[in-house]
Amino acid sequence: MLKVLKNLKKSLSSVIVIVILLCIQATTDLALPEYTSKIVNIGIQAGGIETAVPEIILKEEMDNLLLFANNQNNEILRYYTLVGNQPSKQEEKTMNKYLGKDTKVEADSIYVLKDISTEEKEELAKKMANSLIELSIFQKEETAKQMIPNIQSHNGMDFLKSIPEEQKSDMLAELTHQIDTMQDSIKEQASVSVMKELYNKMGVDTDKLQNDYILKTGIQMLGVASITMISAISIMLLSSRVAAKLGKTLRDKVFKKVIHFSNKELSEFSTASLITRSTNDIQQIQQLITMLFRVVVYAPIIGIGGFIKVLTNSNNQMAWIIGVAILAVLFVVGTLFILVMPSFKKLQELVDKINQVAREILTGLPVIRAFHKEEKEEGRFEKANYNLMKTDRFVSRAMSMMMPLLMLIMNSIMILIVWVGGHGIDQGIMQVGDMMAFIQYTMQIVMAFLMISMISIMLPRATVSARRINEVIETEPAIKDLLEVKPFDEKKKGLVEFKNVSFRYPDADTEVLSDINFTANPGETTAIIGSTGSGKSTVVNLMPRFYDVTGGELLIDGVNVKEVSQKDLRDKIGLVPQKGILFSGTIESNIKYADDKISDEQMHKSAEIAQATEFIEEKEKKYEDPIAQGGSNVSGGQKQRLSIARAIAKDPEIFIFDDSFSALDFKTDRKLREALATKTQNKTVIIVAQRISTIMNAEKIVVLEEGKVVGIGTHEKLLKENETYRQIALSQLSEEELNEKKGGE
Repeated sequence: MLKVLKNLKKSLSSVIVIVILLCIQATTDLALPEYTSKIVNIGIQAGGIETAVPEIILKEEMDNLLLFANNQNNEILRYYTLVGNQPSKQEEKTMNKYLGKDTKVEADSIYVLKDISTEEKEELAKKMANSLIELSIFQKEETAKQMIPNIQSHNGMDFLKSIPEEQKSDMLAELTHQIDTMQDSIKEQASVSVMKELYNKMGVDTDKLQNDYILKTGIQMLGVASITMISAISIMLLSSRVAAKLGKTLRDKVFKKVIHFSNKELSEFSTASLITRSTNDIQQIQQLITMLFRVVVYAPIIGIGGFIKVLTNSNNQMAWIIGVAILAVLFVVGTLFILVMPSFKKLQELVDKINQVAREILTGLPVIRAFHKEEKEEGRFEKANYNLMKTDRFVSRAMSMMMPLLMLIMNSIMILIVWVGGHGIDQGIMQVGDMMAFIQYTMQIVMAFLMISMISIMLPRATVSARRINEVIETEPAIKDLLEVKPFDEKKKGLVEFKNVSFRYPDADTEVLSDINFTANPGETTAIIGSTGSGKSTVVNLMPRFYDVTGGELLIDGVNVKEVSQKDLRDKIGLVPQKGILFSGTIESNIKYADDKISDEQMHKSAEIAQATEFIEEKEKKYEDPIAQGGSNVSGGQKQRLSIARAIAKDPEIFIFDDSFSALDFKTDRKLREALATKTQNKTVIIVAQRISTIMNAEKIVVLEEGKVVGIGTHEKLLKENETYRQIALSQLSEEELNEKKGGE
């Protein structure tokens, strides 16, 4: 997999941007639960009052508050300013916020909080929390009588001021001790409630204060959510782009590698398998890449960050629930992983198989119909299709179970949080907003592990696909150029020499060719004939280096073909294969396949020599008439003639015709060879044929039998001296026809 991911270098800038955006998205996602908690705890429950520190307070109330300050009067007052006749801008801003612009305030009647840091404000809140609660107790007649049974008609604050200092200290110490036993959340809520009462006494519009806080926090939350949304959309767009680019790169590499494969490698990888590797396997990689960045970058940040947020929260008593959730997710995913993993590799192999069967049936459809074997082939396809369906169904069923099970876990965890959190809220050890934030953090952490689990399911199949792709990319062609290639000998232009050549197919036990010796000279026609399986086509495939000889030497233009560039070698050869192959396009594009710059005059001349002009002129669009894939819209003979015209248009040094006249009638065959003779006067022509009439006028005929040369000579000579050739000739023509000078043509 890592070898495949190295191809992301071309998209490095996009990958960096994706990583940055994922970090931004993860950060904003982790911030959202805090805003939810603030809206519930502060905006709704606390009325928009953030801390137990009054930003504005009457002097009279401050004096009462300092009675409970435990000799910390100066520590509190140093953070406040008693507003005089000319308040500062900061003091005026604070008073306008709480009292409005038109409020008339008498000098030296209000304390205003100075502009202090968050840390200083938190420290001050700790000092004032107990004092605010104690002040509230003594200011309310009901609670004052509970604390001081003998107070009778006295006001709580008046009584406190009237008693001796020692008695007051003992009373307040006892009260402070009782308050200290309270939970922090309860103390905070109580002190904030006191502050709200103090604000109401001053005429502060607490409803407006609450609405303003909720509106401000809500807008901030929307801003953070917008950043998350923009980041997520950008990430998906960039990830899709990177994945598509990686797919293109891999397809290019696979295709370019396959193009340079020799027949040995092509036989190792079936055509169906190569198609699957270039399409389905690369598609698996693309699907993985679209999620991979989220798992590698986003999921760890969310998982670890969410866990840290929970642990650093003052109410982390429910952190154990996250552990339960993670273990449950890992158990479900781990079980499915063990069950499904072996099926992924099998699935890709079955895709190969069904492609192979379908391709074979579609290619051989005429033969299937001719032998009325449709039912048999349908059964063969049905078997391959059923096996693929069976495995795919097992994988799909197993995977489809994962999401419901994980959703069950998530919903069960949510119920558990509400149940445990509800008890905490009832006991005063947790606030509603904290529980809501905890639910969000838990869901984020579980979703992070869910994403990791999803990728762990996708990864095995993608890994199998990556391994299959790498097999193709890393396979070195058996036939490749040397680092330093030799130039051709211009003095031996067109000369083809077989010197003690032998050949065996890869992994074969016996040699197909052995001790082949003959020379094909320029200006001459050299024919190769032999019975079926004698090695004629193999000899032809050695010349353009579709295979390399395993023994001896094959020289073209006086140089061993292994020591020259494959491109230069094949530029010298015009090959017409045994099976005519045409490409989708037009007649013109097929004839000009060797070079688009071939002139129209040269194209027309080539078609004329190949005896293709007659049927081309009958076409509606002439040379612009379309050719279907594989030449399926032309006959076998027309296909062969266009293949011959393509080789003639190339105008090479060496013409190789591998049984290329087999689909032609005798009359067309004769005309074609006569026209070809004028074109190839100074060329080397090598013809592989089954028909004696095609080769009997050749200057040299090489007779093969069981991979060995059993005779070389002219038609007349071989007919007299070579029994193998004579038997082939007599199987096609009578004695009288053979004795005629031109073989009865």
